[in-house]
Order: sequence, then C-alpha cells, then structure tokens
Amino acid sequence: MTKETRAILIDITKCIGCQQCSAACKTAHNQPGDPEPTLAAAAFTAVEPRGEKFVRRMCLHCEDPACASVCPVGGIKKTAQGAVRYDGSKCIGCRYCMIACPYSVPKYQWTKLAPYVTKCDMCAEKVLGGGQPACVEACPTGASTFGTREALLLEARKRIVENPGVYVNRIYGENELGGTSVFYISDVAFEKLGFIEPPAQQPLPTLSAAALAEVPTVVAIGGSVLAGLYWITERRKQVALVEAAQREPKERS
Repeated sequence: MTKETRAILIDITKCIGCQQCSAACKTAHNQPGDPEPTLAAAAFTAVEPRGEKFVRRMCLHCEDPACASVCPVGGIKKTAQGAVRYDGSKCIGCRYCMIACPYSVPKYQWTKLAPYVTKCDMCAEKVLGGGQPACVEACPTGASTFGTREALLLEARKRIVENPGVYVNRIYGENELGGTSVFYISDVAFEKLGFIEPPAQQPLPTLSAAALAEVPTVVAIGGSVLAGLYWITERRKQVALVEAAQREPKERS
C-alpha cells in the first residue's frame, strides 16, 4: 500500500455510545432497521458496550487480508485506497472469507433467496469522490478520524505521548497480523475490551503460504513411506506363501 492509503482512527476514550455512526452506516448502505448490537448482514458498524466503555466494531481492512487470500474467484480485494472491497458479481457463495477472517467480520445473507456476503467497504465510492466514510462524518465527539494511514499513526502516537498515564501504550491495528487500515487507541487494555490477541504479527496469508509450501514435501515423504510399507507388506506375503508351499510336501509325507 502507498503512503496515501486511507484509514480510520477510533479513539475509545471519546466514544459515548450514541450509535450515530451505526445509524449513518445503515443509511449510507440502504440497510433497514435500527442500529444493531453486533455486526450483522445488515449492520456493517456496531457499538458494543464494554463496562463503562463503548467499542465500535467494523471491518479492520487488513493490509494483507486473509479473506482476500482465500477467495478462489477474486471476489474480495484490498484496494490502493485502503478499503477491502467485496464484489458480489464474482462471489460463488463458498464463504471461505467468513472462515478465514480472524475478526469474524464478513456476514452472510442467510434469509435471502439470492444471498451475498456483506461487509464494510469504508464507503469506498464516497471516499473516491473526495468524501469521508459516513460513520466518521456522523461522529459528534471526534471519536473517529479519517485520513491517510501514515498521518493517523502519527496522530495516534502523538495522543499517547502527550497524555501520559491516560492511554495504553499501544495502537491496535498498527502491527496486528501485518497491520490494518482501522486503528484503535484506548485507556483500557484491549484484551479487556474484547479485542483478540493475534498469535503473530505477520499476515495470516504469509503463515498459510508457508504451511502450503510444505505440502509437496510432506506428500513426497508420506508417499515414500507408504510405498515402503506397501513393499514390506507385499514382501512378507510372498515369503509367507513360499514358506507355506515348502511346508506342504513335508506335511503330506
């Protein structure tokens, strides 16, 4: 991604749980109903209460998204502008993206006769036209900020440094699983707010590629071992037949 990759910074200390972001997201995507408590097929943004804090959930738009890496038809792609976009015209309904996403973001329209996978697209068309994501525009407290990925990382670090003892010294999304285009800063430890702790900093596609690279070797070794066992088994059968044939005349006499 380039330095102009767009991103969103979410400051949990400023979120008041007003749900304006969720409502604006639904309006922007013509989704029915009121804001929902969790991400759903018709809710790309959800605000979850966590004790005295509120945490906005949405697609994190990974720098190297696992959902895109497993899609067999190229129906999900990371764009130069930062958003991970879904193309329903290519989707075959395999739902591999739902399994691959470590953040459980993609949802499926189970109740529709012609279902699609749905997820946040960071209001990509609006952004391409020079605007901001609807959720950011609607936030009344400045809890969400939109800009370039590089600038928002600098802003997040600045807030942490200038407010010692307030923020946790961590920008969630900066490095997790290769990094994302949605960042969080908080005054409460992220694990206490329901954030997952990834097993590694490198992207999941890198980990899976390393595993898949070993498949030919494993198959070759496994094949050799099985071939050897087969030869030994057949050899034992042949020896047993010969010995039985040699014993037979002696037993008759």
